[in-house]
Amino acid sequence: MVCVGINVAKDKHDCFILSSEGEVLADVFTAANNREGFETLLQKIQSCTHPSDKIKVGLEATGHYSYNILGSLLDNGLHTFVINPLHTNLYRKSLSLRQAKTDRIDARTIASMLMSDVDLKSYTDTAYHNEDLKSLTRYRFDKVRERAHLKQSVSRLVNILFPELEMLVPTLHMASVYAMLSEFPGARQIADAHLTHFKAVLADASRGRYDWEKAVEIREAARTSIGSTMPAKSLELQHTIRLIRELDKEIDEIEAAIKAVMDEKTPPTLTIPSISYRMGVMILAEIGDFSRFDSPDKLLAYAGLSPSTYQSGKLNTSGAYSHMEKRGSRYLRYALFNATKYVCIWEPSFATYLEKKRTEGKHYNVAISHAAKKLMRLIFALQTSGKPFRSAA
Repeated sequence: MVCVGINVAKDKHDCFILSSEGEVLADVFTAANNREGFETLLQKIQSCTHPSDKIKVGLEATGHYSYNILGSLLDNGLHTFVINPLHTNLYRKSLSLRQAKTDRIDARTIASMLMSDVDLKSYTDTAYHNEDLKSLTRYRFDKVRERAHLKQSVSRLVNILFPELEMLVPTLHMASVYAMLSEFPGARQIADAHLTHFKAVLADASRGRYDWEKAVEIREAARTSIGSTMPAKSLELQHTIRLIRELDKEIDEIEAAIKAVMDEKTPPTLTIPSISYRMGVMILAEIGDFSRFDSPDKLLAYAGLSPSTYQSGKLNTSGAYSHMEKRGSRYLRYALFNATKYVCIWEPSFATYLEKKRTEGKHYNVAISHAAKKLMRLIFALQTSGKPFRSAA
């Protein structure tokens, strides 16, 4: 057995090679984060090993910095392990009481972890290629959140410029209202508009749903509006609407890319009828390769849904007052909790389970967290068995 520890950084990677007998085959050396550096690392590994040796390469999960070297290692057929930095930190502290942390020490620590045969799962091609889907779903999440903030700005600006409008339309955030406000960004502009032109803009944007009477109603409200006349705010409103429209196009493109990836797959999780496509795909993208997890409990721990436990003497928090760890992917928890709320509405077995937790006196959010764990166990069972969902009702 030969273990290679790699401490990943932006411009270079510190590497350390150790044999199963504890012999240092290559003391800490540096490989640049480029093609030449990757080739130097591979040549060094080859020079320190024999064809019959089993090679294990470990590196920390350091986001985008580790992505390229990870791909190179997998392409060269090396058995690679991606380790949680929290795990590495705890292991390093267990080796010494000194609070020493350097790139060189971390490279040795990772190699020692691999040699100690701690419970680690190798990183697979499936997990590596799943990164593309994860990037898309996270990118979409960030764009949707950005759009939501802009919509809040629209509501704020309309409340300044034409507060009565909100009572005249189902919602401010619809194509017809945005089209109207883009051309007439305020009560004063609407009041001064030619009625025929204003009606035409409104009718075209609403595809004929808003007729002459609606145009007259909005313009009359604008004439008696208490809204302020502020050119700066009107300009901000126009620009904000323009940004929202651009984000709408970008989100549509991202969703098309996600669908192109998912069209090649038929994951059983998406057969749960009450899970939306967006949330279901996000859950699958964040988990990646289910074979990394031996049990649903380990998957729950990965998602940060396991209860924290602290016991010392008579103090024990593993009972009713323990809290979720909330480590792991916040995107996974977001998608899982949102999916759970809909599952609890439409799936009878989950609705019953949620009601049971509520009757036990648990707060709604606490009860949902229990249902989320139940849903995660169901997803684990479906994905590992490959069987579609079948309702128990």
